[in-house]
Amino acid sequence: MFSFRTNQHSRVNNTKGNMAETITIEVARYRPEQETNPCFQEFQVPFTQDWVVLDALNYIKDKLDGSLSFRWSCRMGVCGSCGMTVNGEPKLTCATFLSHYQKGPIRVEPLKNFPVVRDLVIEMSDFLDKLQRVKPWIIEEDDTAPMEAEYLQTPEQLDKYKQFSMCINCMICYSACPVYGLDSDFIGPAAIALAQRYNLDSRDHGKEERLDILSQHEGIWDCTFVGECTKVCPKNVDPAGAIQQYKLEATKEWFKAFLKPWSKK
Repeated sequence: MFSFRTNQHSRVNNTKGNMAETITIEVARYRPEQETNPCFQEFQVPFTQDWVVLDALNYIKDKLDGSLSFRWSCRMGVCGSCGMTVNGEPKLTCATFLSHYQKGPIRVEPLKNFPVVRDLVIEMSDFLDKLQRVKPWIIEEDDTAPMEAEYLQTPEQLDKYKQFSMCINCMICYSACPVYGLDSDFIGPAAIALAQRYNLDSRDHGKEERLDILSQHEGIWDCTFVGECTKVCPKNVDPAGAIQQYKLEATKEWFKAFLKPWSKK
């Protein structure tokens, strides 16, 4: 159960010494050395049109409560580390403006479906393990090829996988995925989308290896195609589309294997 702790700051001085309008930010707090259950703590932060939720969190940490813990790095929607739940939806906080929520309040929580380490920080190990399993790198046909060898691609070849290469590993799709929420063994949307990125790369020769991994129960067939992963993706990667492509490819390979004995007659 969540409880509330409140910091009363109705207005905040801006840089010119005038009084600035504020907005209420309700932040999930969990400090395992102090609390057995998470709680919410309210803060009043300056409300400006160009501030994003991450700006508000940094203001809280710098000005109001230095103990607040959360991840962030680039502030430009590239690193994927600032994913959190904002008013019930998984978002990149560096790209979510306070003005989207007008007068507030804005509730900020950790991404759902992951264990919470502290405050807004989640445990990422499960996702990283799953990502490693699908081998999201180019597997060469000949391991003895010189490292300096050049592998050229046409624009058409690049277009086949470019969309799936935009994934920034923010894990927002895992937070939105009802299947992963119910079954943590599911490899998940981002890992499958990145596997498909390399399967479609003309330079890669690891398609069969990945298909063996993702054709298992916890792979593509676990997906029920709800499509929430695609809806929330901040980079328009379309993980749901990647999974459907993968299912089609796996089905074609199954039929090939099934018909192969007869093809020799």
